This record gives sequence, structure tokens and C-alpha cells, in this order.
Amino acid sequence: MSRRKKRERRDSFDGFSLSFLDVICCGFGAIILLLVLTKIGEPRALEDLRVELEGLVAKLQEELFEIRGETNVFERDLRTKVEQLSTEREAVARLRGDLSKIQGEFAATQELSEVNDVVEGRLVAAQQELTEEMQRLLGRSYRRQQSDSTVGGIPVDSEYIIFIIDTSGSMHNYAWHQVTRKMQEVLNIYPKVKGIQVMNDMGQYMFRNYSGKWIPDTPGRRKVILDRLSTWAPFSNSSPVEGITRAIRAFASPDKKISLYVFGDEFTGDSVDQVIETVDRINRRDKDGNRLVRIHGIGFPVMFSRIGFQENTGVRFAMLMRLLCRENGGAFVGLSSVRR
Repeated sequence: MSRRKKRERRDSFDGFSLSFLDVICCGFGAIILLLVLTKIGEPRALEDLRVELEGLVAKLQEELFEIRGETNVFERDLRTKVEQLSTEREAVARLRGDLSKIQGEFAATQELSEVNDVVEGRLVAAQQELTEEMQRLLGRSYRRQQSDSTVGGIPVDSEYIIFIIDTSGSMHNYAWHQVTRKMQEVLNIYPKVKGIQVMNDMGQYMFRNYSGKWIPDTPGRRKVILDRLSTWAPFSNSSPVEGITRAIRAFASPDKKISLYVFGDEFTGDSVDQVIETVDRINRRDKDGNRLVRIHGIGFPVMFSRIGFQENTGVRFAMLMRLLCRENGGAFVGLSSVRR
């Protein structure tokens, strides 16, 4: 009985052990299968990941190249701006030095100008006293003749007037306000004329539709001329010769009394004598010995009032106009200042 029980017990234990081993073996087999399946799918995932990473790296490199290019452009612009800033600082330093120099000279000029004003005032007063005394001694007929035919020593018996105006940069920049004032003053001493004309020193007309013709004298026309003068700036070679000769050739006539007014600050031509000879040839004398066109001149002292200008061209202009005015029945007035 005991042996039988022992055998049954041993048989049942052996069956349990085999079943347990089967389960364990199946579990290990499943694990191994899972590992095998995992290893099979892993290379494909790694390959996909590698391709994705390479694309990302390529994109980042492209962005890096773009950033480097933009950086180079910015660096070039920055260097240019730094160079420009340095140049501008040097220019500012030079201008400050020039300003200090000009301020010092201006202060000295102001003192001299005040002295000149005093002297000029005394001269005017003395001249006025002398003129009054001369008029008293010469009588009423002299006073009437002077008031009818001259203003400030300039004959104003003309029926037609021509303006020859230097439109160069020096005149525009430093004397144009005075030019406008003097033109207004000249027009005022001629209350009514038969015709007006305005040309620059190169002989270019202010109004092309009146080329070779007289502009009718009316208050409205005078206002238009003065308004146009404020912005009128044709090319100029700073020499009045071309304008004078062209005006004489175009308008000189024995049956007209014409005065020509030259406004300028310098003469850059070759020869003063040659100009005198040319004008003498074309501006003929009439039967009474008078010139067909009377020439007056107003000199603006721009060349003597600005640092760096060549004074010799201003001196040559004054010399030329004095001779022209003397030989052609006119008067030359040299202004002492271009101040407003």
C-alpha cells in the first residue's frame, strides 16, 4: 500500500514538472520571438531616422550659409558707414575751423564796416551840401536840368532800357537780394518807358517769347520781371561781353534813346582792350556824336567780400565797366557792400 502511494505520488510530481517545464519553455520561446521581431524592425526605423536627421542637418547648413552671407553684407555696410562717419567728422572739424576763422574776420569786418558807414555818411552829407551850394550858385535853370535828366549822376533821358545781369553762382549766392533791389531802383527812376528788355551776361533772354523784341512797360510787366528775377538762373561765364554785344546788335537804333544797365561782379574774359574796341565798333555814334546805346554799370563787390575768391576778376570788371561807361555816355557805380 505504501509503495503504491509512493509511485502515484512520484507519477503526479513528474507530470507537474513536465507541464511546468513546457510553460517555461513556451515563455522563453515567446520572449525570444519578440526579440527576433524587434531586431528585424529596428534597422528600418534607424534608416528612416538617419534620413530625417541628414535632411535636418542639410537645412540647418543652408540657413547657416544664408546667415553668413547676410552677416558679410552687414559687415560691409557697417564698414562703409564707419568710413562715411569718419569723413563727415573730418568735414565738420574743418567747417568748425572755417567758421571760427570767418567769425573772427566778420567781427573785424563789422568794426571796419561801422567806420565805413560813418565815413560814408559824412561824405554823403558833404556831397549834399556841395550840390546844394552849386545849385544855388548856378541858378534855377541848372537845378531844373539836373532834376530832369539825371539821378545820382546817371542820365535818365532814355526811352528804352535793357538790363544785362550776371547770373553766375557768385552773384546768386552772395548778391542776388541786392541785384533785385538795384533793379527795382533803376526801374523807379524811369516811371514810364516805351520798352524794357532783360538778358543775362551770356545774351540769353529772360522771356524767350520776347527775343529780339521790346517788352511793353506796364506795372504788371514790371512785377512779372521782378518776380521772375528771383528764380532766374541761366548758365553764365561771369563775363558781360556777350550780353552787351548781343543787346547792341539786336536793339541799337538811331531813332531810339536806349540805356543799357550791366549788373555784375567779375570779368573773366581775355582782354579788356578787345572788348572796348568791339563795343566801339558796333555801338556807333550818331550825327551829334552820341552813341546809339548808352551803357551804365553797377558793380557788386562779391569778389572783395568773400574769402577764397579771386579779387583780380572783380578789379578787371570795374576797370572794364568804367572804360565802357566813359566811352559810351554812361556812368559806373561800384557798390561798397553786398549786405541786404
